[in-house]
Amino acid sequence: MYLTNITDSECEVIKKRLGAKIVNRKRKYGLRSIINAILYVTKTGIQWRMLPNDFPDWELVYYYFRTWSKAGIDKTIHDSLVRQVRVDQCRNSSPSLGLIDSQSVKSSSMTKDKGIDGNKKVQGRKRFILTDTLGLILGLYITTANEGERRGAIALLQKIKGIFPRLVKILADQGFDGSRKYSTLFITFF
Repeated sequence: MYLTNITDSECEVIKKRLGAKIVNRKRKYGLRSIINAILYVTKTGIQWRMLPNDFPDWELVYYYFRTWSKAGIDKTIHDSLVRQVRVDQCRNSSPSLGLIDSQSVKSSSMTKDKGIDGNKKVQGRKRFILTDTLGLILGLYITTANEGERRGAIALLQKIKGIFPRLVKILADQGFDGSRKYSTLFITFF
């Protein structure tokens, strides 16, 4: 038993979102053990080959992770869980207000996709995160550290276009427009 393991109710919620085609397929290992293994790797940050022996073989777990990621299943599950949490909090399933910020972080020398953020004097990557007022992540965009705030924000907003139809206003700090302490980005292309 690991802290990253899902509960029975969490498993049922995820299975419902995966769909009958994936859930009802015959497999040697249970779907829950595969999901637990994926969560263990993504939460702890270990290498796939270092997956403990009480999980399915790392190659199989990695296969499911890549297949589901490429098909966007992980994103679909995430977005539907965000909607469910918002409804559980007596909110509309689609937020109308978002908050965006970026953070530059150092990356290992093995990564080729990195740049230098001149403002922060960091060589590495930059992540742009969009949240709702509850702090739930609505979108994430990762790029080289030399990506400008406005350009990164536009790329992130293009990624989430149409997912949250009520999202019409996004608050950002001065790095995104350079004129005031806080600015409001109005989303006109949704």
